[in-house]
Amino acid sequence: MTRAAPALMRSALAAAMLGWHVFPCAVDGKRPALRGNWQDLATTSPGQIRDWWARAPYNIGIACGPSGLIVIDLDLPHDVAEDDEEAAGGALFPLSGADILSGLARQHGERYPGGTYIVDTPSGGCHLYFSAAGGARVRNSAGAVGPHIDVRADGGYVVGAGSRIGGRPYSARGPYAAGRPRAPLPLPSWLSRLVTESPAPALAVPAQWAPAGDPAQGRAYAMAALRAETSRVAAAVPGTRNDTLNRAAFSLGQLVAAGLLLPIPVITSLIDAAMHAGLPEEEAIRTVRSGMAGGARKPRA
Repeated sequence: MTRAAPALMRSALAAAMLGWHVFPCAVDGKRPALRGNWQDLATTSPGQIRDWWARAPYNIGIACGPSGLIVIDLDLPHDVAEDDEEAAGGALFPLSGADILSGLARQHGERYPGGTYIVDTPSGGCHLYFSAAGGARVRNSAGAVGPHIDVRADGGYVVGAGSRIGGRPYSARGPYAAGRPRAPLPLPSWLSRLVTESPAPALAVPAQWAPAGDPAQGRAYAMAALRAETSRVAAAVPGTRNDTLNRAAFSLGQLVAAGLLLPIPVITSLIDAAMHAGLPEEEAIRTVRSGMAGGARKPRA
């Protein structure tokens, strides 16, 4: 039995006061520290919480489903491979999950949804907390909304503020950094549509174009291609920018048509990269639409 961690216990109790179901995660880790199923054992009971956190300085797990939470997990692009760097000519422009989400918001004519309760993670990303509204059933997903954007909802959990990994904390942003968490805002309707819509239309391609072999390997290849193409576009110099963008849109459009990428993240990534290179937004939008439409007519086999 290690000594108790009063701060972690207070953070767990504060989360439970909001109706969030908590459970202990491994000390300095993310894995549940329970012998049973964490989904069955997560609780709002102050007595049970005190008992758990009196035993060890556990990190705090928050079960999203029973807590009525949808958490958007935005990561940094730490997984850029060395061969992607070579393909991009050494000029990388990897977009973070926050960059992608910002672009999606612009496409929908909306603001970036940063006014809710936010927790910064030790890896440099962040968790945007939202309350589930409208009765739509939202499941966990990884990368379905966009690169480096994961969704934690029914059947998933997040590590809560106050927890630490490798000496680095999960920290609530702004005035809530040292206080109790607050009830999050409802999930915006435009974002709700993105996290609940089925990817089936993007996968509805002729059988002869269905990717062969390991689907996970195909998706990994497609994500590497997305990073490399956006890097090329962002590094393009005047006189080559539009052509580089068109080629990238055509190539990625082939992968979208083959069911290996979703269209919205590709469009957003390319437009943001083109604007970084100096192309006007309207010109970038026209070129991306044209290039992707051409690629869609010739899906990658």
